[in-house]
Amino acid sequence: MSLKQRSFYFLFTFLLSCATFAQDFESLQYRTIGPSRGGRVTTVTGTPMQPGTFYFGASGAGVWKTEDYGTTWNNVSDGFFNTPSIGAIEIAANDPNIVYVGTGSDGIRSNIIEGKGMYKSIDAGKTWEHIGLENAGQIGAVEIDPTNNNIVWVAAIGNAFKPNSQRGIFKTVDGGKTWEKVLYVSDETGFADLELLPGNPNTVYAAAWKTRRTPWTIDSGGKNSEGGIYKSINGGKDWEKLENGLPKGLIGKIDLAVSQADSRILYAVIEAPDKDRGLYKSEDQGKSFTHVSDDIRLVNRPFYYTNIELDPTNPDIVFSNANPLIKSTDGGETWTHMSVPHVDNHDIWLNPNNPDLLIQCNDGGANVSHNGGKTWSTQYNQPTAEIYQVAVDDQYPYWVYGAQQDNTTLAIPSRAPKATTTPNESIMMNVGGCETGPVIPMPGNHYIVYNNCKGRFSVYSKKTGLSREYSIGASNIYGHNPKDLKYRFQRVAPIHVSPYNPEVVYMGSQYLHRTSNGGKNWDIISPDLTANEPDKQVISGNPITRDITGEEYYSTLYSIRESKISNGLIWTGSNDGVVSITKDGGKTWKNVTPKKLPKGGRVESIEPSQFDPAKAYIAVDRHLLGDTTPYFYKTEDYGESWVLISAESNGIPSDYTARVLREDPVREGLLYAGTEFGMFISFDDGKTWKEFQQNLPVTPITDIILFRGDLILSTMGRGFWILDKVTTLHDPNITQLKDSPVLFKPDNTFRYRTPRRGGGFPDYPSASVLIDYYLPSDIKEGVSLQIMDAQGKVIATIVSDSTKLESTTETVEDMNLSATFVYTDEKLETKQGLNRFEWNMQQKGAWAKNKKRRYQNGPMVLPGKYTAKLIVGNQSFEKPFEVLVDPRLKEDGVVISDMREQQELQFKVIDLLSEARKFQDKVESTINDLKKNNASEADLKPYKEALKQLKNDEGAYPEVVMVAQISYLYYILSGADKQLGQEEKDSYQELLTEFNTLKQKVGL
Repeated sequence: MSLKQRSFYFLFTFLLSCATFAQDFESLQYRTIGPSRGGRVTTVTGTPMQPGTFYFGASGAGVWKTEDYGTTWNNVSDGFFNTPSIGAIEIAANDPNIVYVGTGSDGIRSNIIEGKGMYKSIDAGKTWEHIGLENAGQIGAVEIDPTNNNIVWVAAIGNAFKPNSQRGIFKTVDGGKTWEKVLYVSDETGFADLELLPGNPNTVYAAAWKTRRTPWTIDSGGKNSEGGIYKSINGGKDWEKLENGLPKGLIGKIDLAVSQADSRILYAVIEAPDKDRGLYKSEDQGKSFTHVSDDIRLVNRPFYYTNIELDPTNPDIVFSNANPLIKSTDGGETWTHMSVPHVDNHDIWLNPNNPDLLIQCNDGGANVSHNGGKTWSTQYNQPTAEIYQVAVDDQYPYWVYGAQQDNTTLAIPSRAPKATTTPNESIMMNVGGCETGPVIPMPGNHYIVYNNCKGRFSVYSKKTGLSREYSIGASNIYGHNPKDLKYRFQRVAPIHVSPYNPEVVYMGSQYLHRTSNGGKNWDIISPDLTANEPDKQVISGNPITRDITGEEYYSTLYSIRESKISNGLIWTGSNDGVVSITKDGGKTWKNVTPKKLPKGGRVESIEPSQFDPAKAYIAVDRHLLGDTTPYFYKTEDYGESWVLISAESNGIPSDYTARVLREDPVREGLLYAGTEFGMFISFDDGKTWKEFQQNLPVTPITDIILFRGDLILSTMGRGFWILDKVTTLHDPNITQLKDSPVLFKPDNTFRYRTPRRGGGFPDYPSASVLIDYYLPSDIKEGVSLQIMDAQGKVIATIVSDSTKLESTTETVEDMNLSATFVYTDEKLETKQGLNRFEWNMQQKGAWAKNKKRRYQNGPMVLPGKYTAKLIVGNQSFEKPFEVLVDPRLKEDGVVISDMREQQELQFKVIDLLSEARKFQDKVESTINDLKKNNASEADLKPYKEALKQLKNDEGAYPEVVMVAQISYLYYILSGADKQLGQEEKDSYQELLTEFNTLKQKVGL
């Protein structure tokens, strides 16, 4: 099955004892909560034919498009692309509907996501087709022949982690049906860039780059024969290497720019040693070059940046995207700093008809400028954050925590935190630490947050906004040879809070450290728990550019977990493949690495079982070693033996690298696995896996938490996602659905006051009880759902719009105040398979003349015990659940007895409002009938006077009279749970007396 089919249909197969049953889980939808703050964008482009239209490609979020100059952005690659990693986007010069995308970002960080080839759209990004080069790895550049959009060139860097033959320059002449490799150096040298000569697209320049990434170093560059600039003047049939004026020794990453205003001029920014580095310029189409600048900012971290662009109208105006963004107006001799919304710059595109209109991208997103970079569009409209891990606090509603790559740590609410929250308003706060995390709120006191920032531990106070650093070793480890360090901390060093004491925190270097007083004192409670191979303890960055940020510190701990059911049972995993265990709180340790696990992988996660202390699960990632196999293992004997539970034959594709595995805390054997390209689920303790992607975009799943019945994810490119209430998965029936309907037990639900669902971003749901049910076939009639209270009284009956209503028409239309509340909701699905209905907890409201509004907007049910009853034809099924009181109400002095008194008055007001509206309707009908019969004004007078007391006059700001006053009293009573005010009670009595007097006077 193709990825596109999987994304749209979400089919899962469940193995039964003798047969296979296919089950569709489309009804269980994830929702995104943000953040709205942009993440790393690697490439941007636009089209002069549509000046407000731009595209950006992110490192882990796919392709996004704006048609309003960056005011709004929408993803256009979801459902089509096999990978979210984008390297290059190009739009045809003569047709903005033709777009080519090369996947695989060229900034080869350790968390880089593998590319999956080329994609093409012929309808401006509405749909996409995969057009080959599946194994080209990371794609540095795509160029379209301006005279023929079926001729396309691709610069393929190749697999960043191992040699491969798909490095080189590729060309298609038939729109991607077939490809020819027209330039190849070796399986270790790829191509980072290429340019076509303006006016003559048969002349091509290409920049070769020897590169490879390992967990412990970055290899960028090599001998001169292994890199450099190549040129073809006959469409790629023959190539010559350009050498006159270029570096003769070691040479690394190169980026090229050809002037559209003067095709003689070619620039190249080159990674090379010392004074050979920097910007080179040719004024004779590459026959000779002049070294014009060795400014270090041009090649700052070249493996990650290295991008130059020219003003399309002036060859002397040059832009260099690195850290920082700099600009030259004299052909590269001098440079000035340009201010952009975020650091770490990657690409820029200028409109050739108006160079002041441009788009630029960096590690904070993409930003558009109308004035040459003086001001920029916002980056807070792009939910593309790369999040390293996820944690939650114990607030109501709970908040979600994580660290965003190249930004700050953050906490955001899981749902609207207040009843007055503006719909679709993104809320976030910085909670200390920095981009790497982890960030973990203290259990029982969410005002205290434990942090790591690149190996430095701190404790953050939400109340003061202060972060108190208590780093182990109290020294900065940046730039050091790891073999010389006392403590080796990975950039994403793990911290873990003990489940037995919220003040006990563990942190990992090569040792396991423990504090019980917020980091003021640390104890080492282990020996070196890594492989610690001497040849891996080296200065990172070879052979040209030194780069030691902690990302390549190898032989450090990467995951820590203490068992929740056995105090002192602690598991650790290192980023060089070692798994260790202690059963006595660190007094003694044992290496329990799986014997068949290939060495050197990163133990991304450890999950001690919550049912059996001897059982644990690990996820091991070896993609930095060129091995994308997903390694998920299980032990049931404290690590003495392990079983690989992720063979391709049991459901997880062989190139879906393992990221994280978590066990369900309620149902033993129910596992959730996050991989490089999405989610999987197992109901049989890992024997078989089924895709659990649903509407989730393709992106790496970096962490998983199950909390209060919700499944919460962090991703490397699309922020946080939540699948609300996975309680249904705990039911044994979920794997045995056959020919009978099934109603699943709804989870107990907190009765929050929330704003109405906005339908946008972030996706904060309205307060509702989620009710899941299974239908064995499509059913056109006879399906309904009843909600009953603890006394068995039916509070509401919901029918689907596809259900025939003849049997209930009389009840619906002629309902008196004591009748059952029946309403139609098209979201009560009657299709075959698993369905989910969101019951809003509302009871019967007041009568309204408009049938669509009749009996709607009643009060929310009180906290208590309820029963859901599913009726399918002549069958019925019941399941109990509870509606829980919002714990915050107690702090406000509101208790359940107050809520009961309030609701009693609400229903009295509803009855009065219904009677008053019906009476008004009767008065209006009487007036109309009298007018039809030509009644005298004297006959009409008492009814008109009554109507004036009942109904507001037409026009602006009329005097509010009886019916509207009753409605307003209901509004006052319904806005919040509270102790009743005496004025409300008095107002009701006054309105009741007034209404009864009027009714008696009129005599209708």
